[in-house]
Amino acid sequence: MVTGHREPDSVKRYQGQWRVAGGVAGILEQMEYQVPQFIEVEDKIIGPLTLKQFIYVAGAGGLCVVFFVYLPILFALLLSALVVALAAALSFYKVNGKSFIEMLEAGFNYYTGAKFFLWTQRQPNIKQKRATASAAAAAEAAARPIRGTPKLTRGKLSELAWSLDVPRATSDEQTK
Repeated sequence: MVTGHREPDSVKRYQGQWRVAGGVAGILEQMEYQVPQFIEVEDKIIGPLTLKQFIYVAGAGGLCVVFFVYLPILFALLLSALVVALAAALSFYKVNGKSFIEMLEAGFNYYTGAKFFLWTQRQPNIKQKRATASAAAAAEAAARPIRGTPKLTRGKLSELAWSLDVPRATSDEQTK
């Protein structure tokens, strides 16, 4: 504190901080909350598995038992392999940080949802057809060679390019 300086009676010093006595600001400054960390990480409930993973694995195991009890062994093995693969993908496989079930849901919504297209083809009216036809005729006329213009062959073109690239010898060089 500065000597000779006195704080107002409504302001008090509390643990190194200035607070307004009896005001809302003093109450709000005293409140401290801990912000939870890692809220996107699911808790491991049953061993190393989360609840969702355990339900997928247990459901697949139960379905495989039902297959082996009621179906012939060959069919039970084939169906069980498919169910176990799906359960493993649902439980453990992630695509770009998203679980497999979220990707399946997004794919299903995409294929069943309505598609929105901005562009639709319109039938041209008579003015547009005439304008297109006249533009095509003008382009075709411009593409035709004009009578009397010489044709430029590859040999003539390369000869012209060579003559432009190579400097002509001056009269002093020619006499030497």
